[in-house]
Amino acid sequence: MANLITGKRGLVMGVANDRSIAWGIARALHAEGAELAFSYQGEAFGKRVEPLAASLGSDLLVDVDVTNDASMDACFATLKDRWGTLDFVVHAIAFSDKAELTGRFINTSRENFRNSLTISCYSFIDVAKRASELMPEGGSLITLTYQGSNRVTPFYNVMGVAKAALESSVRYLANDLGPQQIRVNAISPGPMKTLAGAAIGGARKTFKTTEANAPLRANATLEAIGGTAVYLASDYGACTTGEIILVDGGYHVLGMLQPENM
Repeated sequence: MANLITGKRGLVMGVANDRSIAWGIARALHAEGAELAFSYQGEAFGKRVEPLAASLGSDLLVDVDVTNDASMDACFATLKDRWGTLDFVVHAIAFSDKAELTGRFINTSRENFRNSLTISCYSFIDVAKRASELMPEGGSLITLTYQGSNRVTPFYNVMGVAKAALESSVRYLANDLGPQQIRVNAISPGPMKTLAGAAIGGARKTFKTTEANAPLRANATLEAIGGTAVYLASDYGACTTGEIILVDGGYHVLGMLQPENM
């Protein structure tokens, strides 16, 4: 442990279970000295998150519905009352109707388009606005994306559009908040065996294809993603903002599959 972020306090949003990306990030942040708060939505997720948070010495958990202003107000009021200020936020929240993560993108419904963009993109903007008010001396805002934002990925469908909007929001927020010394970045892992990833049609094939063809012949690990988040939350990331940092074994550089897989 190098204690890269000892003394820093941050909120981690979106831990679903011990295999989720947000949990991998939380573990890495804790290992480097950060004090953490966690948000979750609903009693079922709360029961999963509470023991995980406790294992990292955290008893600050808040039930948050990112589509509800009163719920969001209560969350950040709780953080202000407990800590006064924030140093970083990890936003690992996304949603789309599982039924629309198979088949053709053209069949996306209006309701699911609206819900997907609201939860997967606008929630980060809303979080940034509220969190920035608790960062008088600067801070770091981190969200999660995926390369389906700019390259067609089977069955990713409306989530690709939502992530494209999220990545654009990262850039605009970085510009807005830069004068306040608040950095805004996204981490873009390759396919992961997570609860969220399993909702996408053909997830197993996508995972295996990426692993077999990435230059490193490996998918991202929770440890690698967590380490990237530590960098962004620490003072070493002081001059990095507006970036989409890919942690995908290099898969994004390919134009075709590896020869042995063609």
